[in-house]
Amino acid sequence: QFLRRQQVLQLYRKILRAIREVPAEQDRRYLKDWAREEFKRNKDATEEDAIRMMITQGNMQLQELQRTLKLAKS
Repeated sequence: QFLRRQQVLQLYRKILRAIREVPAEQDRRYLKDWAREEFKRNKDATEEDAIRMMITQGNMQLQELQRTLKLAKS
């Protein structure tokens, strides 16, 4: 459970760091609020499989955001 918590916090930090790269202030604010809400909404989850699935989804969304940012820069 402790390791799972570390994974979730690490994912949250990575997402927030990626959001900082978004050029438009309004988009940054929207994405930050969205991420905060998603993590708050799921903070009481206890089922191991559900948590693992949410972490996987979060990582996929992070990768998509990073890909989009990389494309926008090029």
